[in-house]
Amino acid sequence: MLVKKNVNFSAELKDTIPPERLLVHEPMSKHTTFRIGGPADYLVFPATVQEVSNVLYIAKQYHVPITVLGNGSNVLVLDGGIRGVVLKFGSEMGYLRHKGHIVYAGAGALLAKVSKYAAKYNLTGFEFAIGIPGSIGGAVFMNAGAYEGEMSQVVQAVTAVGQDGALRRFVRDQLEFGYRHSVFQENGCLICEVELALVSGENHSIRVLLDDYTAKRQTKQPIEMPSAGSTFKRPQGHFAGTLIEQAGLKGASVGGAQVSTKHAGFIVNAGGATAQDVLTLISKVQERVYQQFGVALHPEVKILGEA
Repeated sequence: MLVKKNVNFSAELKDTIPPERLLVHEPMSKHTTFRIGGPADYLVFPATVQEVSNVLYIAKQYHVPITVLGNGSNVLVLDGGIRGVVLKFGSEMGYLRHKGHIVYAGAGALLAKVSKYAAKYNLTGFEFAIGIPGSIGGAVFMNAGAYEGEMSQVVQAVTAVGQDGALRRFVRDQLEFGYRHSVFQENGCLICEVELALVSGENHSIRVLLDDYTAKRQTKQPIEMPSAGSTFKRPQGHFAGTLIEQAGLKGASVGGAQVSTKHAGFIVNAGGATAQDVLTLISKVQERVYQQFGVALHPEVKILGEA
């Protein structure tokens, strides 16, 4: 484990991050919406862009790997945990402010909070994100979307920190948005702040949309059970949940992992599920759907750590 090997690294990290925001050998099951995952060597909750830069710089000197986490949704942390440092962007970097039609959001700001903030100031265009259970940094990273909207439609610019600790600003044309894709999946930069370009709207109409999307999520998705959100990307010309249900897999389980009985596009933690349970169930679903329909399902959930 890195904690034992890099005494000097540990000391420098503790000089940079206050003890209440630096956890050692911390179970990731406490920090993911799936409630699954082994321990991280170090779990850091940065509060400023400068802290992010400092941690990256120190980690580079000691060749310690960095993993970035937002709200812990849309990820499956394996049972062996994560080596090195996990930087978790939470409420400490969840600030919100606006100037005119531009909303500035810290990477840790939850999407629901951003949607409500925009509504408060009669800004429209971000209602689609009200039901996505993640942070805005993670949403930009994967170009998250729902209800015909996605991040690529509203993101004007992103401020990020490179692996060398230097600050960089990416404008819209540099973000390389695609289906569940952004440039940050290749360039290794850590998203710290997002600029959203919204437009003026009528408060009542905005609130109606927010309520409608919230109700749809509550009635159609298994939000009462731990999950990582939609398990599979949407295959072209199909809906993953529909194919899985038609394959007779609704309610299928492996250990504590289960295909949701409410929405077959979700695998949920029905109690005590391990990452291996989830992986085995994913493989079972992929195999059955391909056998019956000739459609390959690809996980939308990002897999982190080691078995």
